[in-house]
Amino acid sequence: MKKVNLCVFLLFFTCAIFSQVQKNPESTELWAPVPPVVTPGECTAAPSDAIVLFNGTDLSEWTNEKGEAAGWTLADGCVTVMPGTGSIKTKRGFGDCQLHIEWRAPAAVNGEGQGRGNSGVFLQDRYEVQVLDCYNNRTYSNGQAGSIYKQSIPLVNASKKPGEWQTYDIIYQAPRFSDNGRVAIPARITVLHNGVLIQNNFEIQGPMTFIGLPEYVPHGMKEPLSLQDHGNPVSYRNIWIREL
Repeated sequence: MKKVNLCVFLLFFTCAIFSQVQKNPESTELWAPVPPVVTPGECTAAPSDAIVLFNGTDLSEWTNEKGEAAGWTLADGCVTVMPGTGSIKTKRGFGDCQLHIEWRAPAAVNGEGQGRGNSGVFLQDRYEVQVLDCYNNRTYSNGQAGSIYKQSIPLVNASKKPGEWQTYDIIYQAPRFSDNGRVAIPARITVLHNGVLIQNNFEIQGPMTFIGLPEYVPHGMKEPLSLQDHGNPVSYRNIWIREL
């Protein structure tokens, strides 16, 4: 009887913890370990077989969340988040890919933590590589620049100063789903931040979620690439992708 009571207690205890995780965003924030800081390198141009998604002149490859013209600001060879207009996404869908994207947090430092230069690169419109000004800006480690948001802490912090252009080079393998809707092969991702390896073939646990734990939901093989409007005027340029 005592063994049965202990099992019942453990079951209720586990359920109680899971319930709190699903309701409280802080319960999935990891503040340690803190990735060491390294000095980054430079960027590269698009190869001949790449699909150029943004070359600095127009947003013809992009729409807003409603499928209408993207409402971000286009000027000086880059596109900048217009806070409040919503995220933008590509008209085309992509699965397995190599992605190159350059981004810049505002030069004028405003806010701290998650409120400073926040945006995000979403593979298949749901798996996020965090964009954030993390130069002398402390936040939870699995939410800093280059993290797979709330899932994987970057190996190092390769962030440049606010106002400087930064690069992500991403190798992404899309998930595969079985006929019964369960994930058969999870997504995997490798990320270089300013030429420095920060995510090494990480197995993605599911779509980005702010509160609670990620859980896969079946979706198409080719889905849009999206960039997040998080209320900060983050800029992007030189976006190209190679389908693998």
